[in-house]
Order: sequence, then C-alpha cells, then structure tokens
Amino acid sequence: MSHNTFGHLFRVTTWGESHGPAIGCVVDGCPPLMSLTEADLQPWLDRRKPGGSRFVTQRKESDTARILSGVFDDGAGPVTTGAPIAIHIDNEDARSKDYGDIARAYRPGHADMTYQVKYGVRDHRGGGRSSARETASRVAAGAVARKLLGPGIVIRAGVVQLGPHRIAPDAVDFDAVYDNPLFVASADVVPAWEKYLDGVRKAGSSIGAIVALEVTGVPAGWGAPLYGKLDAELAAAMMSINAVKGIEIGAGFGSAELSGEDNADEMRLGPDGEIAFQSNHAGGVLGGISTGQPLTARIAFKPTSSILTPRRTVTRDGTETDLRTTGRHDPCVALRGVPVVEAMAACVLADAFLRHRAQIG
Repeated sequence: MSHNTFGHLFRVTTWGESHGPAIGCVVDGCPPLMSLTEADLQPWLDRRKPGGSRFVTQRKESDTARILSGVFDDGAGPVTTGAPIAIHIDNEDARSKDYGDIARAYRPGHADMTYQVKYGVRDHRGGGRSSARETASRVAAGAVARKLLGPGIVIRAGVVQLGPHRIAPDAVDFDAVYDNPLFVASADVVPAWEKYLDGVRKAGSSIGAIVALEVTGVPAGWGAPLYGKLDAELAAAMMSINAVKGIEIGAGFGSAELSGEDNADEMRLGPDGEIAFQSNHAGGVLGGISTGQPLTARIAFKPTSSILTPRRTVTRDGTETDLRTTGRHDPCVALRGVPVVEAMAACVLADAFLRHRAQIG
C-alpha cells in the first residue's frame, strides 16, 4: 500500500491499523534543537481520543504517545536532533468480534469494496487502515508541527453546522469549542444541538456536519504559485481526512454569487504604512501565496457510514444481502474531526514555513 506519506520538507508517514497492536507516525524534516517532549503531544491527543462523551464512540483508548526516536536530552532538556521522530500509540480497546459480519459483506459508504478490489485483501476489523483511528497519528504529528510553528500562529477549528442546524458567521466563537462535548463554536447552541444529536444517536443513525477553520499569525509570502499553492495543499490535506467530502477556502462556493466588485478584497494603507485589506473573501491566500490575513476554510464531513439501520449491499461472493453495522461508532464523525482538521493545517503550514525559508532565506 503506497501513499502513506504527506508533506515535502516536513514529511509525515503514518502506520498501523484500527485493531492492530499499535498505530503511530514518523515525522521527518523537523529541524534540530527544538524542545520536544511527550507532554507537548498529549494535550492535543486527549482532545481527539474516543470515549470522552456520549456523542462519540465508546471505544476506550488513552492515546498515550511515546516518542521513540529523534529526541535527545544532553542535560539541558529533550530537544530534536534533526533525525526522524517516531511516535508510538498503543491500541488498548479493540473489539474485533464486533466486525464478524462485515468480513463477508461490504458496508455501504465505507472503503470495504474499494480496498478489496484494489488490493485483493482487506482488514475488516474496524476498517483496518481505512479507519478514523489512523487520525490519532496525524494529531501527534500536528503537535510537533505546532511546536515548530510557535505560539504566534494560532490554529482553531470548530463545528459550525450539525445536520440542518447552523451557526451564523458573526456568532462563531472558537473559544467555546473545547468547553463542550460537541466541539461546537458557540456555547449558545449546545443544549439544543445536544438534544438533536441524542435523537440521532438513539435512533442508531448518524449525521453530517461542517467544521470551520481559522488560522491567524501566518505572515504574507508562504506558499508557491501554480503547483505548490498554499490553499491547494490545505485542501488536499483536509480531503485526506476520513469522511471529508468537501472544502471551501474563504468565501468558497459563495463567491459564485458575488460580483467582481463585491468579491475583490480592497486594500488601503494602515497607520504604519502596512497593507490593510478591507475584506477577506480570498480566505488569506492570493495566487497560492498567503496574504497575512487569517486563513479561513470550511470542511464538510459526511454522516458516519456505520449505522444500525439495515442497508442493502452485496457479499464478497456476489450475493445480495442486507447489513446493519454493529460496534462502537460516532453518531457524527465531524466532532472528533475538529482536532484532526487543526492538526492537518499545522502540518501543511509547518511544511510551507520550511519551504519558504529554504527558498527565500
């Protein structure tokens, strides 16, 4: 299986399966002499780990990260050496018996059929490599990327739409995201949205959602024209996340309804002679290069495909059948997708920073 690595100078390779003994990643290209400990990784992994509320899968994983290489303590504290950083996370609560029925039948909406067709073999236990369990490795890599980027670059994401329920753009509050079990960017809607998702969960169904992303502190100049566009690489990273089916940068699809006059982000000079944009329909990127404005995007997650309602499918031997997926699953996969969105943004930006530095100095 190829294509388990992403990035150019800041390169991340993830490994492992949902029900294997462990998962992890290797981060290559991180510069030396950067302070890094497991305590830098764990807070971000704790945000993504399962079992945190009734609204996510009840699989119990501590997601405890161990750094196996690439860090050395010469007496002044652990720092990166410039060598590959290997991170290991044990799988502690896999229940493979829950997936006996899907060993022979393909789950609608899942990668079962495509994996079987492409490779001739698939790990049916929790989806194997196609499971969202793999995203814990991305969050660990994203923690390394955040440390490299420093505190001046602030990456925040949150749920802004749950099924048909939306938060008005001017009501989005990223500070509220990690203070509620739905990862919602508004404290005001939490009670009503909890009631709605409880109904979805108790019905054995699932629902989709939209996650908004905002990154502040990125200077102008990151990214490259044509085939290294910052927004293109950000979009590719988001589309690689399990269950993501769409992304828009800035005004996105809404820009199709704007006139040229309305869509243009006009400029004036600020009090210190700096360029001051009057709007941000471009989402912080022009010509593939960052403008210095906030990077903004919206990412659409489809409903979790594993539901209790029987769905029509076929078996490996070509027999039509109905299948209901048992086991422990998120009623809305986008909730725990929020820290994954942040992590992927961090990895893209760490790579953009190193590439910018390499070309410009």
